[in-house]
Amino acid sequence: MYSYLILLHILGATVWTGGHIILATLILPAALRDKSVESLIAFESKFERIGIPSLIIQIVTGVWLAKMRIPELGNWFEWSDPNARLVSLKLALLLTTAMLAVDARFRLIPRLSEDKLFSLALHIIPVTLLSIGFVIVGITFRGVSWY
Repeated sequence: MYSYLILLHILGATVWTGGHIILATLILPAALRDKSVESLIAFESKFERIGIPSLIIQIVTGVWLAKMRIPELGNWFEWSDPNARLVSLKLALLLTTAMLAVDARFRLIPRLSEDKLFSLALHIIPVTLLSIGFVIVGITFRGVSWY
């Protein structure tokens, strides 16, 4: 079961992180240069169909994997435990990502215009960096032994 959960988790991370890297390095610079709201909206509407399910898969499998490593939820925030420290970091990355995503989705994107493209960029870039942070923290679990 563990191997299947890891596989699903990594596939979700691949889609989520890869999509954001494409958005931040290819789509966003062109949109800013051309002042093209349409290109961002077009990418977002297509990416959401696979990106959001991938994120949900990551959340479900991540919680499941965390429960396998640390069965007691209260111990997930015990910083003296290396596993718990990594779980806490992943949860902090998730919370920060969620706050940025909700703000962008409900405040910026519905009223997106040429003059608000830079504000959206200030969300896209951190979410991309956070997604890379997820990957870095995730691979760090490999070096932490099971108890």
